[in-house]
Order: sequence, then structure tokens, then C-alpha cells
Amino acid sequence: MAAPSGVAGRWLVAGLGAVALLCLAARAEEASGSADFDVRPGGMVHSFSRSLGDYTCTFTYSAQGGTNEQWQMNVGVSEDNLLFSCSVWRPQGKSYLFFTQFKAEVKGAKIEHAMAYSQAAVGGQSDVPLKQEEFEITETTVSHKEGKFRSELSKLMIVAKTPRDEL
Repeated sequence: MAAPSGVAGRWLVAGLGAVALLCLAARAEEASGSADFDVRPGGMVHSFSRSLGDYTCTFTYSAQGGTNEQWQMNVGVSEDNLLFSCSVWRPQGKSYLFFTQFKAEVKGAKIEHAMAYSQAAVGGQSDVPLKQEEFEITETTVSHKEGKFRSELSKLMIVAKTPRDEL
């Protein structure tokens, strides 16, 4: 079977990737922790971190406009300790802040799947993904691409593989 091509094919692949990411994230929520935090405008660089066992997720950003928004970070480790997940999002759906930069970094694991969204699903609406050219993914980070990021961010999802000892 040939790989999907064209716009419809790219959306199909993106959709399937998002479904796989959600399934992995749901499975990874066996042991988890969540915390609320304020995303503050004003142009200063701020960071927020959560750790679970040997794994840490840090969200670093700078934003402008409006007032503080309440966001949430969820971290989880799968029951078999093979996956670490981190999600950073605005539970109200869309952020009204203008992000000048963002970066989510995981420590203790390597990113397997990640996605960034300009709008989080709420009230029957779907997540709205950022365009692939707006952000980049490395082994340990998801971050904006200078000159390509359109300053809209409402959700980041990361699933990372944890190192495991071979016998």
C-alpha cells in the first residue's frame, strides 16, 4: 500500500499520529501528577517544572498581552515504566496570550511523539494543531521555530521513551 500523499494524506497521517499520541498518553497516565500554574504575560521568560520519579518536564515560555491565564501540567509514567508523558495546556481551550517563545523539555527520557496546538479541545471542539513548520522536535525538546511560529499556543503533548536496562 502506498503512503498517503497530498493535503488529505498529510491530514490523515497527522490525524493518525495524534490518535497514537493520545493512546500513548492515556496509557502513560498510570502513575501521574498534575499541577496548575499561571502563564504570565509581560515579556519575561518563565519556567514551570514537574517531576515524577526519575523524569522531569519543564515548560519555558515568554508571552505578551492580557492577564495571567491558568494552565495545567500533567506528567505520567506508564505501569511498565517504559513511557513518560507530559502535557501542558490551557483547560479553557484557547489562550489569548501572544507567545513570543516556548520550549518543553523532558529529562530522563527521549521524545517518541509530540504535538503542539494553537487551540485545545473544549466544549465539543477539536484540538487545532500548529503547522509542522511552526515548531520543532528534538530528542528532548519541543520548541517554537524562530520566524515561523505564529505566537498561538494552547497545548503541548509529549510522550517519551524511558531508558530501560537490558538483561
